[in-house]
Amino acid sequence: MTGLRRFAFPAFALLMLALPALPVPDFWITQSNYIGLYALVALGLVLLTGVAGLTSFGQAAFVGIGAYTAAFMAVKLSASPWLALLIGVGLAVAAAMLLGAITLRMSGHFLPLATIAWGLVLYYSMGNMDWLGKYDGILGVPTLKLFGMDLGTGRGLHALIWAIALLAAWACANLLDSRPGRAIRSMKNGATMAEAMGISTFRYKLNVFVLAAVLAAVSGWLFAFFQRTVNPSPFSINKGIEYLFMAVLGGVSHVWGAFLGAAVVKLTEDQLQVLLPRLIGTSGNFETIVFGIVLVVVLKYAPDGLWTFVQRRLPRADRVRDWEGAPPLPARDKPAHGELLLQVQAVRKEFGGLVAVNDVSFELRAGEIVGLIGPNGAGKSTTFNLVTGVLGLTSGQVRYRGQDIAGLPSRAIARKGISRTFQHVKMIPEMTVLENVALGGYLRGRTGSVRAMLRLDRDEEKRLFAEAERQLARIGMADRMHELAGNLALGPQRLMEIARALCTDPALLLLDEPAAGLRHKEKQALGDVLRQLKSEGMSLLLVEHDMEFVMGLTDRIVVMEFGTNLMEGTPPEVQASPAVRAAYLGTEH
Repeated sequence: MTGLRRFAFPAFALLMLALPALPVPDFWITQSNYIGLYALVALGLVLLTGVAGLTSFGQAAFVGIGAYTAAFMAVKLSASPWLALLIGVGLAVAAAMLLGAITLRMSGHFLPLATIAWGLVLYYSMGNMDWLGKYDGILGVPTLKLFGMDLGTGRGLHALIWAIALLAAWACANLLDSRPGRAIRSMKNGATMAEAMGISTFRYKLNVFVLAAVLAAVSGWLFAFFQRTVNPSPFSINKGIEYLFMAVLGGVSHVWGAFLGAAVVKLTEDQLQVLLPRLIGTSGNFETIVFGIVLVVVLKYAPDGLWTFVQRRLPRADRVRDWEGAPPLPARDKPAHGELLLQVQAVRKEFGGLVAVNDVSFELRAGEIVGLIGPNGAGKSTTFNLVTGVLGLTSGQVRYRGQDIAGLPSRAIARKGISRTFQHVKMIPEMTVLENVALGGYLRGRTGSVRAMLRLDRDEEKRLFAEAERQLARIGMADRMHELAGNLALGPQRLMEIARALCTDPALLLLDEPAAGLRHKEKQALGDVLRQLKSEGMSLLLVEHDMEFVMGLTDRIVVMEFGTNLMEGTPPEVQASPAVRAAYLGTEH
């Protein structure tokens, strides 16, 4: 079955590229052309919606930009179609960057609403401009010529459409299996974890939004020479919804789901247009009703789309371990033992009229494990988030190795050498343990999206995976590196998070309630890992409410209550304190 998976793409590519040479009806070729064009647009939505978690209803508008640019330049200006491709893509990029700059910093429903508005604006603009032919559009688009050969609108054009579609699929698959691809995949469940790994989520949102627009514009350019006429109808908001439907139906998180969704929608739509009038006895767009029902059923019973049923026949193979002997990643200078590493000075955080953290101060030196403990609601995690840049200070100061880091975003603090885990484990369940840990090495790589899509990043990838395996071995999980992270129990997930944080090459590691929810033996295993890290020179700040876990592990403990410093001391001093017992037990006995 592993061999079947390996040869599935070459076999499919060979079939689609050779299809025009086979004795098949011209109607099949026409249908295949449409599927290739639609799949290009849906492929962008797989990246944008399925992987990055950004919903767009306006991809048809970007298709319109590519199509109208090609038609206008070919008919009105008699310009080269290849120049039209460059200009169409350039216009789509400019529009996507402008739209993205306005909306991508927002959350929730703003992007979907903006893309709906964008689609409507472009549709009605195209339909009301005299120089674009209004609703009649532009007629008489010439056929496309390649090396002097007229491709026509059937078999000749088929090879070009599918060559571009397959090349785009290959490039997108390469992108997702790379350093920037892991960064894109990390954004779907929120920005907090991604930013803590040093990733600029806005930058990657904009990148993937632009890439989806480029794929749509290329599809539009091909569409103009295939149809040989361009009018606003194929670029309406209805078509934008249909493209999204294709991606969701096929499998919105899977590259090949775009092709499956496009094929199912196109072929089924054509059949329904013939069959439904016969069954109902009247004409109309009844296929839309059927598709709506199908979508509801798919979302209910196959939320990951139809591709999941195909994927079960092509089981996932373990990643080839080809990184043996890869050169190590660059490492940062580590502080000398005993160096003052972190100074938290009178930090305060107010949420409206509520003071969550009130003038808390403590220090941490290199080579120490310092515990920050207190009962639930004491303000520990809030203090932790102030140190790591997740929250902004109301007042006070945080200094790391003598530099003021208060007010810096999480990604900038990560670059300085502070890494963290989370109270509630944050990971990418669909990726393997190895890939999740390799995400931690993001800041230690340099490869961008274009090189990744062309698969020119393999040397760096080997170094990243070698480092990820080394960190997994460091915490005793190297034997589980090929498992899907979502299949792990809570204890191994927390250890995986620590390995991911270690992959950033930190000088200071911050752990937010790492023992929460663990069984006794899992806590013992975690404690052994943390002691080992300390023996290797790692400095740790541990936020925890489990006193038993902390007492045998830390050098010093800072106790918080109601957002304030209750006391600071060694574990025996804290354990003997009546004030601490009162805070935890509500009594001084």
